[in-house]
Amino acid sequence: MELFSLLRLQAIPNIGDQTAKKLIEYCGSAEKVFRTKKVHLLKLQGLGSRILQELHTKQFGKAAERELRYIRDHGIGYIPYGRKDYPKYLRHCSDGPILLFARGTFDLKGKRMISVVGTRNSTSYGEAFCDSLVEDLAPLNPVIVSGFAYGIDISIHKACIRNDIPTLGVLAHGLNQIYPRNHIRYAGQLESNGGFLTEFWSSSKPNRENFLKRNRIIAGISEATVVVESASRGGALITADMAHGYNREVFAVPGRVDDTWSQGCNQLIKMQKASMLTSAADLIYMLGWDLPAPKPEPVQKQLFISLDAKEQIVYSFLTKNGKNHLDEIALGCGLSVSITAALLFSLEMKKCVRPLPGKLYEAV
Repeated sequence: MELFSLLRLQAIPNIGDQTAKKLIEYCGSAEKVFRTKKVHLLKLQGLGSRILQELHTKQFGKAAERELRYIRDHGIGYIPYGRKDYPKYLRHCSDGPILLFARGTFDLKGKRMISVVGTRNSTSYGEAFCDSLVEDLAPLNPVIVSGFAYGIDISIHKACIRNDIPTLGVLAHGLNQIYPRNHIRYAGQLESNGGFLTEFWSSSKPNRENFLKRNRIIAGISEATVVVESASRGGALITADMAHGYNREVFAVPGRVDDTWSQGCNQLIKMQKASMLTSAADLIYMLGWDLPAPKPEPVQKQLFISLDAKEQIVYSFLTKNGKNHLDEIALGCGLSVSITAALLFSLEMKKCVRPLPGKLYEAV
């Protein structure tokens, strides 16, 4: 059974998400990983004999059986990597989880998604910004993601519930508990208006290291991350750095230079790691959400435009598929994001491609 095999892979400490994906891709499925002979698995680069030995260690199989029983007994939803409903943007992250556990009513297919994070010591300024941001985004009905923690996280979730916008809480522990305990009162409302997502088993506690792992999901699942308030150090800045590393748009709400809880946001803007966000209109414009696909104007092209092989692949993809995000173009063409970005710039110079807000491109 594929779910049981995915759980077995998750149970092995020395097999991370990247190695697990490599194994699944090589063998064809998680189930086939455990049926493939060791001699064939050894052909995979970076896969040592110790990992191969652990693949068939009984204790990991028994742990997977216990978690499988919990999932079935409690009606826990699950989303394996590779399935159509696996979050679109998270699929592009090499370290994205091979298996997610879910509870709630959310449907992410075709949805606009942004992540909103910030300090646990939110001020009235930050909380008011969360309210106005959600109110102004309501007509677009995006899914807004956060971490269900104190401060900005719970403020943005509550604003979404009030405005009937789907909201997703990404947890740093299993779905058998709620942390912090004070937020149990919001759990039912959140499930009715979105839900919870986690990569952690029912046996996982909200340990410090789990929050760092959780942050990569918040950063990777959306096309943009917004930092509302942050001190000069903190988890929100780590999430922003992760989003920046994933080539996502990052926004930061500016504050007074002497405000402790605006230091991190001001720093992100100053270092050009984030665009300044003063209202929902900034985000809507930068992501191109309110811009209809522009009608191409007649262009007198050169009769013979010289494109090399890789430029032709990218240009043909855009011609066939229309306007697309940089990550989608890279994935569709089988190229890295950095190489694709360079090719798009070259095509833009040759007047074959037009850049649009939100890292979108279209063929001219």
